[in-house]
Amino acid sequence: MAPTKRKNDGKEDAASENLKSTRATRSSTRQASQGVAKVVIEAAPKTKKAKLSSKEKPDTKSKPSSKEKPQPKPKTTEEAAADLPSNGVNGSKTIVIEHCKQCTQFKIRAAKVKLGLETAVSGINVLVNPEKPRRGCFEIREEGGKQFISLLDMKRPFGPMKALDMDAVISDIVDQVK
Repeated sequence: MAPTKRKNDGKEDAASENLKSTRATRSSTRQASQGVAKVVIEAAPKTKKAKLSSKEKPDTKSKPSSKEKPQPKPKTTEEAAADLPSNGVNGSKTIVIEHCKQCTQFKIRAAKVKLGLETAVSGINVLVNPEKPRRGCFEIREEGGKQFISLLDMKRPFGPMKALDMDAVISDIVDQVK
């Protein structure tokens, strides 16, 4: 059964005339609310925006002017150590560990080797991924020189890397560095 009509004691607005209907449905409700929103939007006063001359354009991008010199960003410890020669200061050596970021197994083994080398050899610099690493790669090398371990283009489940005894690898590298 249809809902009963309400009586309107003779007081009618322009908005209520647009909303009058005999049957309330979703589509009529949506249409009615859109009509009311239009009336409210049209009634709002319009303001003008100030025009900018061609000389006064807002600076949307922060570009350094020709007078200002761009400040160099601070270097990380790995970048700073990479700038040192391979013998470093006081005859210390730099070891580079390059590992793929594809799986956490690479990261775990690289961290273990780094910790083992730093504790076993005093004054050694160990860099982990100073450059973008290759895919499926686990490589330990002396910077600009000898390679200790080089496992390249490994596929999942990374069998050759998982078969390594990391303690034996660390002790071999320590013997070769000293």
